[in-house]
Amino acid sequence: MSDPLPILVHGASGRMGQTLLRLCGEADPPCRAVAGVRREVRQRVVGGVPQFSSRELQGTPAFDVAIDFSLPVAFDGVLALCLERGAALVSGTTGLSDEQRHALAAAARRIPVLWASNFSLGVAVLEELVERAGAALPGWDCDIVEMHHSRKVDAPSGTALSLGEAATRAGAEPRYASLRAGDIVGEHAVQFTGAGERVELVHRAGNRDIFARGALHAAARLAGREPGHYRLRDLL
Repeated sequence: MSDPLPILVHGASGRMGQTLLRLCGEADPPCRAVAGVRREVRQRVVGGVPQFSSRELQGTPAFDVAIDFSLPVAFDGVLALCLERGAALVSGTTGLSDEQRHALAAAARRIPVLWASNFSLGVAVLEELVERAGAALPGWDCDIVEMHHSRKVDAPSGTALSLGEAATRAGAEPRYASLRAGDIVGEHAVQFTGAGERVELVHRAGNRDIFARGALHAAARLAGREPGHYRLRDLL
């Protein structure tokens, strides 16, 4: 049995970071968090994992993959660290600037990188199905309906926009509708409508653990790959 994959959790104080630390040992193949990085450190060890502030990145232990769910202001630092150490980067940090996206694309010439708006494996499959349906049903109406909890501000969601990009690549012209209510984790429906018939492709998230599990899945399969800009669906 191989040793667990050493990963760095960047953004360890956030909801996703905490979930990653909790589920790391359950990943298949197994992963091991060697460190968590957060903006400020009040406790040096959390759950047996050493904690570092964002100013202490250079002092973090060796790792094969960094999983980043932080803020745009912290993204440049972890990308630079991965380049310096030749480590892979899995990131779900949203709100990146055009310059940061260009830097990520440039980094992909030297290390394997993956950025995604949603780390659900089911959504990765949904995206592929949307692209296939759009190509097979030219001229049909395409509507994307997404639902999230009442505290979510952005609309349409990043996932809905990614699904829309998949539909657009296939020649469809997606329209969007958003609903914010209660504590809905996330639901996305892509509907293709023709004369007298309708096709619906739906994904419903039951809990937020699926996103952390998907990120760990991606990290385990990205480690050791050739440099490049990967998609989650490439690693299924």
